[in-house]
Amino acid sequence: MAEEMDYASSGVDITLEGEAVGALIGALGKFSRPSGTLGSPVEVPGGFGGLIRFKDDYLALATDGVGSKLQIASAMQAWHGVGIDCMAMNVNDLLCVGAEPIAFVDYIAVPKPDPEVHAVIGRSLAEACRRAKVTLAGGETASLPGIVTELDLSGTALGWVGKGQEITGEALKDGDVLIGLPSSGIHSNGYSLVRKILRENQISYDQTMPVKINDATRIERFKQGELTVGEVLLNPTSIYCSPIVEMIDSTNAERGFDRDAIHGIAHITGGGLSNLLRLHKTLGWEISDPLPVHEEFSWLQNLGNVSAKEMYRTFNMGCGIIIAVEAEHAQLIVSWLQERLSGSKIIGHVRNHGRIVTHAIESVYFDEY
Repeated sequence: MAEEMDYASSGVDITLEGEAVGALIGALGKFSRPSGTLGSPVEVPGGFGGLIRFKDDYLALATDGVGSKLQIASAMQAWHGVGIDCMAMNVNDLLCVGAEPIAFVDYIAVPKPDPEVHAVIGRSLAEACRRAKVTLAGGETASLPGIVTELDLSGTALGWVGKGQEITGEALKDGDVLIGLPSSGIHSNGYSLVRKILRENQISYDQTMPVKINDATRIERFKQGELTVGEVLLNPTSIYCSPIVEMIDSTNAERGFDRDAIHGIAHITGGGLSNLLRLHKTLGWEISDPLPVHEEFSWLQNLGNVSAKEMYRTFNMGCGIIIAVEAEHAQLIVSWLQERLSGSKIIGHVRNHGRIVTHAIESVYFDEY
C-alpha cells in the first residue's frame, strides 16, 4: 500500500499556520479606532469576515487569494476561472457574518506582465463580479521579478450589513438544524496536497479523468473531447451570493421565514469541517447525514492513501457552506434553498455535547480548529 499522505507532508501544516496567525495577531496588539466611532471594530466570532462601524450600520471586509490552484492554471495556461475563485473565497466569507457583498478589489503579482494573460484574468474577474453582483472598485498589478516566480492573485471584498442584523453564531442553540449547500468541486483549498498526489502517481493534467463524474454539468468545460483531470481540478469555486443574500434579506417577506431563524453560517474552506468550531465557544456539531462526496475527492483519497479525517480537514468534500437554522423553520428554509440551489439538504444538528464536530464516519471528528 502507498505511504499515507497528508496536507503537512505536501508542505502545508495547518496547525503551524494557526500558530503563526496567532503570533501575528498577538504582535499586532489591540490598536483600533475608539469604540463606537466610525471604523471601530465589532466583535464577531468565527473570523470569516471582519465588521467595522459605519454610521448606523456595519461594513464587512474579507481578504484571501486563490493559492496554489494557480500553479495548475499556469501549467495548463487556463486562467479563465481564477478570478471567480478569488472572488468566491472572499465574498463567501462575508456571507457568513450576514453581510451583502458590494465591492471588490484585486491584486495581481507577476514576475513579468503578459497582456494576454491579464486579459483572460480580467474577463474572469468580470464574470466573478456578475455572479457575486458586486462592483470591481479597483485593483493593483505588480511586476516583482526575483520575488515571485509565478502569477499570484488575491483580493479584498467589501460588504454591508444593517446594525443588529449581523450573524455571529451567538444565537446558536442545541437542536438547531444544519443545512449543507453543495460545492462545485475542490474549490480553492488543499491544492498542495492535490499536486503531490498527482505527482507521486505520475498523473498529468491533460489526462482523461479516470473516474466518472456523475454530475458532469457542474464542471465548467474549457476543452473539447474527453473530460480531463485539469478541467476537474480547475473547476471554479461556487459563489453563494445567490441564494444566501436573498435568504438573509430582512425585506424579503416572500421567503416565509424570518432572518432571525438563521443562527450561523460557516464557509467550509481550509480546515474543512473544523471551521464549524469557530462559531461557538461551547456547542458542538453533529453531521449525521452528509452531502454526497464528489467523485474527485474519493479518487484523490484512494490515490494518496489519505485518511478520512485528513480529507475532511483539508477539503470541503462536496459541502461548501453549512447554515445553522432554527429547528422550527428548518424544513421551510431547506425547501426554499433547494428551489434555488439543487442538492441542498439537512445534514445534521447543533448539539450540546461539548465543542466537537462529529460525523457519520466515526473517525472524522474535530475538537480544535
